[in-house]
Amino acid sequence: MKQTIPTYDLNGISHHQFHVKRMDKSTQEAEDILLDKGIHRDSHYIFTCMESGHVRMMVDFKTIEAKDSTLFCVLPGQVHQGLLMKDVCGWFVAVKAELVPEAVRTFFDESLGEIQPLALDKNLVKKLNTTANILHTSYTNEMLSSKEGFLVVQSLLNAFLGMFALLYSQKNRSQASSESRSVQLSRAFRGLVRRDFKTLKSPSEYAEILNITRGYLTEAVREVTGKPAQHWIHQEILIEAKRLLVFTHLSVKEVAYELGYSDHTYFSRLFSKLEDQSPSEFRNQHQ
Repeated sequence: MKQTIPTYDLNGISHHQFHVKRMDKSTQEAEDILLDKGIHRDSHYIFTCMESGHVRMMVDFKTIEAKDSTLFCVLPGQVHQGLLMKDVCGWFVAVKAELVPEAVRTFFDESLGEIQPLALDKNLVKKLNTTANILHTSYTNEMLSSKEGFLVVQSLLNAFLGMFALLYSQKNRSQASSESRSVQLSRAFRGLVRRDFKTLKSPSEYAEILNITRGYLTEAVREVTGKPAQHWIHQEILIEAKRLLVFTHLSVKEVAYELGYSDHTYFSRLFSKLEDQSPSEFRNQHQ
């Protein structure tokens, strides 16, 4: 057990800001991508497009499974662990946040629900794989060594990531361009909370950033999600608290300080209220 949850970046596998790899069931390398790191976070985005096979992962205490023609992604900061990878064919693309197009980054960071594996028609996956294959062919040191070559590769990467976001958005009609003001506010609020939950704890602080009243923010978020704004702030705090309690040996007091609480007893009361058990009880149950 460590003081912090291991966080990996791309420096160990790529000199560039992203990495593209073909997963093939005939090689052991595909399994290495998912299984070798154990419980960890990544500082980058992971986009996976499967043609076939079976993957099982733990992502923030929930088990997700992907089979056959499926897309899935893992966001920076999510704690995950590979549990199973069998006969997988497809593409694995890891990208640093600064290289992900803003529209794609915003779509996933401001998602109002959990990002689950997305089963697709084989023809759609084939189109996405065609783009990934061209990207992989162009992903060479020779192309990336020049400004012009890098722009070409980046354009191909943007096309792949854009298609990824498009396919997800088409499965959720609320993401349409005609989305209501409430949906727009809720998405913006969700993105801010994911970024600033350690320092901003009150809906009023987020409302001020969004130039609206606390009441308007709360009602807009409730209208879209069925829960008030404070609920989502607490949920972000709660999931990070759970990560630190189970995957590090920080004391409850240290976890509280890590989450921005100077009064650790207040944090313990809040956790107990939200989870119906104390931080120590939760740790003992899950370790």
